[in-house]
Amino acid sequence: MAEAGSVSIGREQGLQPLDGRHRSEWAILLGIAAIVTLVHLATNGRYGFHRDELQFLSDARHLDWGFVAYPPLTPFVERIGLEIFGLSMVGLRLFSVLAQAAAIVVTGLMARELGGGRLAQGTAALAVAVSPLPLFNGTEFQYTSFDFLWWVLVAYFTIRLLNTENPRWWLAIGAAVGLGLLTKYSILFLIAGILGGIMLSRARRFLASGWFWAGIALALLIFLPNFLWLVRHDFISYHFLQHIHTRDVGEGRADGFLKDQFLICVNLYAAPLCIAGLVAFLRDRRYRMLAWMYLIPLALFFFAKGRGYYMAAAYPMLIAMGAAEGERWVATLSNLWRWVVMIIFFQGIAVTGAYAGAVLVPLASGGPLRDFALQHHDDLREEIGWPELVKTVAGIRDSLTPEQQASVGVLTGNYGEQGAIEMLGPAYHLPPPISMTNSAWLRGYPTPQPTTLIVLGFSREDADRAFTSCRLAGHNGNSEGVKNEESQYHPDIFVCGAPRLPWPQFWIQYQSFG
Repeated sequence: MAEAGSVSIGREQGLQPLDGRHRSEWAILLGIAAIVTLVHLATNGRYGFHRDELQFLSDARHLDWGFVAYPPLTPFVERIGLEIFGLSMVGLRLFSVLAQAAAIVVTGLMARELGGGRLAQGTAALAVAVSPLPLFNGTEFQYTSFDFLWWVLVAYFTIRLLNTENPRWWLAIGAAVGLGLLTKYSILFLIAGILGGIMLSRARRFLASGWFWAGIALALLIFLPNFLWLVRHDFISYHFLQHIHTRDVGEGRADGFLKDQFLICVNLYAAPLCIAGLVAFLRDRRYRMLAWMYLIPLALFFFAKGRGYYMAAAYPMLIAMGAAEGERWVATLSNLWRWVVMIIFFQGIAVTGAYAGAVLVPLASGGPLRDFALQHHDDLREEIGWPELVKTVAGIRDSLTPEQQASVGVLTGNYGEQGAIEMLGPAYHLPPPISMTNSAWLRGYPTPQPTTLIVLGFSREDADRAFTSCRLAGHNGNSEGVKNEESQYHPDIFVCGAPRLPWPQFWIQYQSFG
């Protein structure tokens, strides 16, 4: 790509007023985002809460400047959702849907900044909209939904910085990075890409700008409350991440990292756009910084054995540049070949997007389409059975003697069970859960301590080792016969006496990360 051409086009696009052509471009981008939003709003009330969502909901009721498993922003947003919508899946997931819709629009705006017209902008937005991870991010309330948006905004602000040569854009970049640090610590890999991109491109001239350092200061200021929380808690999140990474590598969850870049991170038919975008960034001295913002995190995640989907948020900027380059290329073709290329491309992206949607989005509440999704998508299976679990626990509680009911506690083995009891249990007048997992462990055990425990998430052997006088009291499953983590690995529920160790020692010994 010729540098002068791309730069002049990008600058012109950024300075033009909102004329009829730009209104039509906005209509395309907002239309694609609106369709995605409506699909998610129509389907997000099916099934139930995911185990991860139950943890976010629990933490949202105990707001702090940090949590063991993640920074504080996601539970804070979830608390807002709880205050507005109550315990509504569609309402609570709305924020994830809006984050993905915003990322779709911003991707189209990146294509505009890079010289793309309506075709490029619509293609870039559509390619992101029907890519697997963005589709999934709109189906659940997860920190990946917001993390994805911050990465996309950082890329967009960087393009604006390079187009306008206005160093004040470093404040916007710093703000997005700061919010990213409050969302998911993996944005540190993108920070490494930004710093590496500065040093390895002409952008190193910004090191002399006070606005660059002001952007860093703003990011650190936004992150400061969480950093102080980490200091007060001996960087417990670092130990959590070490544990989870070791688990993921040991269980093979980090295998297939490079393959996942094409199967999870982007729509397979958009892969040529990503490759073209990366090559274009590398060839263009003005935009070369963005190539390093992709390549450095990719290399770091690969050698650190990160999971494949961690890189998904880096692809919209490549897609945007690839779409702009593709638009310029198809303009050189004859009418016949232009239509042939576009028909093949859009048919391919639609078919692969429809397949991803059938797997990832709860399009049907019953029938073959639902069975297909449950068979191919682990996360959907993890949304089934939580209300039945809570009802079963309530029935076990009701079967106890009055003396036992007067001093009963519900002790859970994982954060899904904990969140289910905490959020759904009040309808059955169950006591708050006792959990040693993640941030629930920091909250401690109840005073006075219960003398009878309903124990979830333990095998018979582990329950007998940890507690006194255990007996099998019920089973954890679901009436639909769906095999998920709870029904397969935690099928038994026990009634036990007190822990074999004194509560303070028991609490220290049985702390867990998950």
